[in-house]
Amino acid sequence: MKKTSLRRTLLIGILAPIGLFIVINSVSLYRQSLVAATTAYDRTLLASAKTIGEELDVQGYDEQAELRATVPYAALEAFEADTQSRMYYRVSTLGGKLVSGFDELEPWHGSIPPRPPYAALVDFYDGVFRDQPVRIAVLLQPVASASGRGMAVVQVAETLELRETLARKLLLDMLWRQLLLMGVVAGVTVLVVQRATRPVRALGEAIEAREAEDLSPIDAPDAPRELRPLIDATTAVMRRLQGLLDHQKRFVRDSAHQLRTPLAVLKAQVQSARRGDVPPEQALEEINLTVDRATQLANQMLSLAKVEQLRQQPESVTLDFAQVVRGIVLDLSPLMADKALDVGIDTQAAPVHAHQWMLAELSRNLVHNAIKHSPAGGQLAIEVRAQDGMAVLTVRDDGPGISSELRQRLFAPFAAGDVAKGSGLGLAICKEIVNALGGSLSLDNRPGGGLDATARLPLEVQQ
Repeated sequence: MKKTSLRRTLLIGILAPIGLFIVINSVSLYRQSLVAATTAYDRTLLASAKTIGEELDVQGYDEQAELRATVPYAALEAFEADTQSRMYYRVSTLGGKLVSGFDELEPWHGSIPPRPPYAALVDFYDGVFRDQPVRIAVLLQPVASASGRGMAVVQVAETLELRETLARKLLLDMLWRQLLLMGVVAGVTVLVVQRATRPVRALGEAIEAREAEDLSPIDAPDAPRELRPLIDATTAVMRRLQGLLDHQKRFVRDSAHQLRTPLAVLKAQVQSARRGDVPPEQALEEINLTVDRATQLANQMLSLAKVEQLRQQPESVTLDFAQVVRGIVLDLSPLMADKALDVGIDTQAAPVHAHQWMLAELSRNLVHNAIKHSPAGGQLAIEVRAQDGMAVLTVRDDGPGISSELRQRLFAPFAAGDVAKGSGLGLAICKEIVNALGGSLSLDNRPGGGLDATARLPLEVQQ
C-alpha cells in the first residue's frame, strides 16, 4: 500500500472542490453566454424580417388581398456581419402561397408563442436549408395600403457559421481564464500547504537527528496547536520507553550481581568436593541447596520481569480473587502439612480485573512467605473480603514479624530478611503486581506477635 501523504491529501482536498466549482461555473457561464449571443442574433433576424415587411405592398382586402414584394437581396446585406454566414428569406401569405424569396425554404407551420420575446408577432426556430442548419425568424407582418389590407408571413433564415464561431470564441475565452484561475489557486494552495506542513517536517528532522539513546521530552515551543497532541503523545511514548529501558538495565545489572554469588559458591563447592575436603554426601547436599537457591532466584527474577511485561501489554480478564487464592492454598498445602500449621481460610467472592498469573503470583508469594516464617505447629489465617470497593487479601502468621531496620527497605529487590533462606524478590514482586493493578500492599506487626500481610486490589464493578 502506498503511504498517505499529508500534502497530497491537503492539495486534493482543497483543489478538487475548487476545480469542480470552476467547471460547473464555466459550463453555467458558457450557457448563459450562448443564450445572450442567440438573443442578439435573433434580434438581427427580426430586424431583417421587419425590413422586408416594410417593402411589401397589397391590393385588395382580407381574403382577396394580393401581396406584392420587390425586395432586393442587397436589403439583407446590411444585416450580414461578415461573409461567414448567409441569409435567405421567404415572403408568403397565411395560406403558404409564395410571394417572394426562396421557394426551397419550407413554409412555416408553427404558432406564435403566447408571450413573444419582442413586441412583434414573431417566432424563432431551428431548421435546415440546402442541407445546412439554419436559424429562422418568422414575422407575421400586417400590410396596408391605400388600396388594400392583408397579412404576410415573412421568414428570414441565417446559417450558423457566425454563431458557432462566436460560441467557440466564448468557450476558449472562458477556458483559458478558468485555467489561469485554477493555476493561480493551485500555486497559492501549494505554497500555503508547504508552509503549513513545515513544522511537521522540522519536527521529524529534529527527532531523526537525536541520538539513539536520547528519549528526553520533545521541546517544540513554537509548534502549532494542531501538533501538540502528536508531540504530547510522542513524549509519553518516549517516557514509557525510557522506563522500560531503565527497568531492563536495572534487571540485567541486578541479575548479573545476584547470580554471580551462587555460581561462585557452586564452583567452590565443586572444587572442594573434588579435593575431598568433605564427604561426598555432604558435598552433594550443599551443591543441591546452592542449585535450589539459584533456581529460585532465577525464577523470581523472571517473574519480576514478567510483571513489567504484562504491565505494558494488558490482556486481563475478570477473575474471582477468592477462587485464585483457594487454588494457591491447595497447591501449597504440602508445605503447610510439613510444618503442621493450623490453617484457617475464609473467603468471599471478590471479582478483580487482572491477569490470572498476576493474582496467582501475588497470592503464592504472600502465602509462601507466611508459611516460611511461621513456626512449626503455628497458626496461619487467610482471608479474602470485598470492602469499600476493594478486594482485600489478608495473610496472618505467627512468625517473628519484621524489624524496623528491614521495614525501611522492605519492598526493595534483594532485601531478604534471611539471606540464607530467601532471595529478597518475593515482596518486590508482590509490590510490582499491586502497583500494576492499581492497588496497595502493607505488612504490619501485630501487638501479640506475628505479621499481617494485606493486599488491596480494586473490585471490578458489575454491570
